Amino acid sequence: MKKRIIYYIAICLATLSASSCSKFDNYDAPDQTLKGTVTDVNTGKAVQTEVTGDNTAGTRIKIIELSWSPTATPQFLASFQDGTYINTKIFAGTYRMTVEGAFVPLVQTTPVVDNGKTVEVRGGTTTVDFAVEPFLRVEWVGEPVLNANGTVTATYKITRGTANPLFQQNITDAYLFANGTKYVGNNNFMLAWSTKTTYAGNAANALLGTNQTITTPVLPKTREVYLRIGARIAFGANIYNYNEVKMITVP
Repeated sequence: MKKRIIYYIAICLATLSASSCSKFDNYDAPDQTLKGTVTDVNTGKAVQTEVTGDNTAGTRIKIIELSWSPTATPQFLASFQDGTYINTKIFAGTYRMTVEGAFVPLVQTTPVVDNGKTVEVRGGTTTVDFAVEPFLRVEWVGEPVLNANGTVTATYKITRGTANPLFQQNITDAYLFANGTKYVGNNNFMLAWSTKTTYAGNAANALLGTNQTITTPVLPKTREVYLRIGARIAFGANIYNYNEVKMITVP
């Protein structure tokens, strides 16, 4: 009997201790959806990218909740490969938003530029699009061609995406990325299937606007291979601009 009383006292003390240390969360769960597309301001097409939340690769949305604090810690939301983004768990409120990636920054300190957006996220779904000037435009010319020896040759064209001379640095390389899934880019590719062309100095400048070809190594048989080309300039984190993903079947 004595042991049973001690046991019940211990249980009660533990329960009281837990209750006294708990804080009730009286905030509603985030139930707003924030979505949009990052597009090329001159072509209207979505800016192709790679999937990452890192500020050294790909496109990411920077969000500051002003209704919480004007100096709140920024949140970052990664874009999908096709230039779209979505978050279905955002608190209702006022947000300051911008976007970062392989394009002319919307917010700059020298010279001072601020093309960010202040938005109200309420009412269910809020769409916020961004129009940017990519450093480079990378375009397919025709379809990738499967060669008899099991390699694939791709034809492409690179042009400047901005006339701003501050963001017209030399092109450092063009990379034909290949992978076994549709997620393909600098952070997702098979090295043994991919090919990189490196340019010294301003050598690539003379190639702008002209058709170029690049060929993979021999690819494994009886599988689907996903391809895309990335090119980048010597600026900042050296982030790639991309064309769309293509799939080819190697019989």
